[in-house]
Amino acid sequence: MKLHSSDRIKMPLGFWAGLRQLGISDHDVARKAQLPLTMITEPEVTGAQYFAIWQAYSDLIGDTAKGIIKLATAFDTAKYPPTVLATYHARDYRDALNRMARYKQLCPPESLRITEEDEDCTIELEWQDTERPGPPMLVGITLAFLLELGRRGTGHPLTAKLVEFSHSMGDLQTLEAYFGCRIQINAKHNRLTLHRRDLSRPFISYNKELLEILTPFLDQSLDEQQRSLSMTEMVKWIMKRSLTGGRLNIQAVAKELSMSDRTLQRRLNDENTSFKELMIQARREQAREYLADPSLDIKEVAYLIGYEDQNSFYRAFRLWEGVTPSKWRTQHLGAN
Repeated sequence: MKLHSSDRIKMPLGFWAGLRQLGISDHDVARKAQLPLTMITEPEVTGAQYFAIWQAYSDLIGDTAKGIIKLATAFDTAKYPPTVLATYHARDYRDALNRMARYKQLCPPESLRITEEDEDCTIELEWQDTERPGPPMLVGITLAFLLELGRRGTGHPLTAKLVEFSHSMGDLQTLEAYFGCRIQINAKHNRLTLHRRDLSRPFISYNKELLEILTPFLDQSLDEQQRSLSMTEMVKWIMKRSLTGGRLNIQAVAKELSMSDRTLQRRLNDENTSFKELMIQARREQAREYLADPSLDIKEVAYLIGYEDQNSFYRAFRLWEGVTPSKWRTQHLGAN
């Protein structure tokens, strides 16, 4: 789960050193991002500053594809932060990816959603703040590093099955050569699809003793972070992520939170809300967000927020906003 109570983002350890290795001055990045030079020594930045830094790197490197591969392969494994060390020293590729998805919750702004089905393993990148997607360079490096992790951990030149990006990513041939598969741009998701059989490959970098030290420390940090968040925030986040294509019930959400549905109901009552109220809020907020995207038709919006038919969505939306979805969209897009 990807949740944070503040807009503070930890800069990856070794980030500035990695840029210097590529011949890019950290001062040039700060200037390009229109940020003070003192930012280079700050351990944390705001979400807006973080995205500005990545965009500045992208502008300075020139081609997005080359910048992705250069930085994804530049990091020295010895300088990995604890969250990444716990993945690099995992038992196998599956264990590494699951740890990466879990511990990324400690480091906004992106989260990873892993699905295994048939012969595929898909890893979808999602943003904590869906209204402000990250720069293409950051998307590309995140997905490239997941494959790089598998290659370094297993010692095999693994390839992906498919990589999907929602934006243009520069020289596609360069990216296809790196990932070893077809690259699709202008997709609806930013997603890496791996060969599921590769997930069982053992890691030659497996270190049981180090994991026994790192895992309790990281789990405790994660528990402390999640305790600082309200149950309302966590439930709404899960709802928004899971609305599409089916009925979401309290049992499913409670299971994801590792508690019984009765406990969840009690916790929500303590915060003066209910599962039903949060479901309405989540659907309403997501509906507004999707309707603001002119590429989605209204029938698709209804499906994306969990309505089986368009009429039910129309009735609900009129109750929420006082107008039809199409009229709301016209008013909203006309105002921009």
